[in-house]
Amino acid sequence: MRLPMATPSGWRREGNLPAELTSFVGRTRLLANLKRHLGESRLVTVTGIGGVGKSRTVLRFAHQVRAQYADGVWFADLARLQDAGMVKHTIASALGIADQSSRAASETLSEWVADRQMLLIIDTCEHLVQGCAELVEELLNSNPNLKVLATSRQSLHLPYEHVVPVPPLQVPGDDPAESLFTNESVQLFAARAGAVVPDFVLDEHNIGTVAELCRRLDGIPLALELAAVRLRALSVEQILGLLTDRFSLLAGASRTALPRHQTLRAAIGWSHELCDPAERLLWARLSVFAGDFELDAARAVCSDEQLPADRITDLVTGLVEKSVLLITSNHAGVRYKLIDTLAEYGEEWLDKLGQRERMRHKHLEYYLSLARRSEDAWSGPRQIYWFIRMRQEHDNVRVALEHALRTPSETPLALTLLSSLWFMWVCCGFAREGRLYLERALAANPGASKERCKALWVLSYVRSAQGDSVGALEAAEQCSTEAVRVGDSKAVILASKMQGTAALLQGDLQKASALLGVAIEFNTDNKELNPGLLPAIVELSMVLSSQGELYEAESLLKDCLQVCMERGELFVSSYAHWALSLPRLAGGRPGEALKNAQESLRIKRHFHDTLGILIALETTARIYVALDEVDLATRLLGALQQNWRTAGLPQLGAPFLTVEHEKCVKECERALGVERYQRLFEAGMRLDLEEASTMALGEEEL
Repeated sequence: MRLPMATPSGWRREGNLPAELTSFVGRTRLLANLKRHLGESRLVTVTGIGGVGKSRTVLRFAHQVRAQYADGVWFADLARLQDAGMVKHTIASALGIADQSSRAASETLSEWVADRQMLLIIDTCEHLVQGCAELVEELLNSNPNLKVLATSRQSLHLPYEHVVPVPPLQVPGDDPAESLFTNESVQLFAARAGAVVPDFVLDEHNIGTVAELCRRLDGIPLALELAAVRLRALSVEQILGLLTDRFSLLAGASRTALPRHQTLRAAIGWSHELCDPAERLLWARLSVFAGDFELDAARAVCSDEQLPADRITDLVTGLVEKSVLLITSNHAGVRYKLIDTLAEYGEEWLDKLGQRERMRHKHLEYYLSLARRSEDAWSGPRQIYWFIRMRQEHDNVRVALEHALRTPSETPLALTLLSSLWFMWVCCGFAREGRLYLERALAANPGASKERCKALWVLSYVRSAQGDSVGALEAAEQCSTEAVRVGDSKAVILASKMQGTAALLQGDLQKASALLGVAIEFNTDNKELNPGLLPAIVELSMVLSSQGELYEAESLLKDCLQVCMERGELFVSSYAHWALSLPRLAGGRPGEALKNAQESLRIKRHFHDTLGILIALETTARIYVALDEVDLATRLLGALQQNWRTAGLPQLGAPFLTVEHEKCVKECERALGVERYQRLFEAGMRLDLEEASTMALGEEEL
């Protein structure tokens, strides 16, 4: 079986634009205006009411211009983000930045964009305007080549911002000289109608009715699309008649709402009425999800005596057919998503029904259960499945955590959810986010408990991954103290392991050896190999290699790799292969060492392990020097300097890495001379992490 591949850092030269799921109709003049305004201004904000097509227009524009940006067009969706404090982190995550350091998120972002010619799209800013405005200003000040395109129902209120309103589509009659058949609204309705009813044809018999329907719907794309869905059961004439009746009921219903807001709400309400009562209830309950979700999640969260689980599949199918839910499928399976405007409508109904808190709690319980399942299965043969799955569930995990941390009675569950996902924070590229949430959850649960002890050793693990050895040691020592108090022997052992890791990062090899040895001894009979036993073995081997005990280090790692192979544990095996290259290089066997370092890099391609890739590349550069391929080693050194800047503290600040790095630099300079060394080094600085890995693996196209 061919395993799915992940890019090392999430970075792709062309960006991360979502695919266009539907055909795009009209907006020729608007797209031309966007191009002109973005040429004149570095910040353009596209504004308009919900459902008018802001996001869809910007996506079409982005696909048109992506070739003009050497470093890609990047898309960050803030629609379901609730915590303003997570804006910077969310955008960094969308950009594929896996910063493992403890620096401020804005500092990392500013460094990352500093030298790039790119377009950043920030979608749906209206509920987080202040945070978005501050970040955009900071990023534009740090990079003269950066362009930002935002969508929002209101502007960001920045002095150099150019605001481009997105009007509804032209409706018949706006241009008296225009043919009804070429009108934008008519064309959109006809396109969506053809998707719903394949034999739908726009002709002289129905063009007048379609034109009147488009006028009634004010040319609002979402309203037109929702109306087209009704063609499954009604003729265009019947739809127009029903719509006329509905608008007569709406007349005078709100003297303050803008007519087009009334039109959109009428169209959404109309779709709501099209649903049967069970579908309406499910629509409301599905609004608790963020991003997309699986059918099993809908069954678990939304079912009860009112909506039996065995009905959910049919009800979801009904909502898909009525264009309330979007459906996407890929190698990971089928997932569903509520369109943002329809999710807001569903949330209103959930509040009216008085079910919001109960559904939020069930959503939290489901993702807590999923986290426990993923933790239990992580060190097994489906590790890559769980890596992909939990990255897909990232938005929902975040929403569940924010609910738990805002709700006093739920804060203990936040601790459990966070600590069960230790592998997600460290192995899936979310170390900074994990640390922020863990620190908040621990502050909200100050009383000693086993749940708190687990969260403390996970926090120590995350801080170690950021190179914060002082913070890691502090959390591990606190865990040890509290674990003794509550009688949690497992946490005591894991605290010893995390203290050993911190000591290794600080260069205290004697202390690291003692603590890691204790963790290994007490974990030997433990079925849970990760993060206690196997990582401790890898780290102890590194201590042994540093102390010159090469045979002992190699023997430990061979045993570790055997266990990894038996269990299907790939993540730790990637570190074991890297660690095995160290005694082999030190023992004068650079050819064998290179095979191990390259195997480490190959495995890491399946994960989002920026830190691990950089560490493996450090060793690979040293190996290439030993193999007398100094040009290649120098280019790798250049790539390392550039990529460490945005991944965290260079070489984690660990002496066993920094000393060897400086030694490698000096050997390359001496072998090449300053001028040639600098030229090759600067060439390497232009490589992203994926390109550097490809070069280190010998896969670079010549």
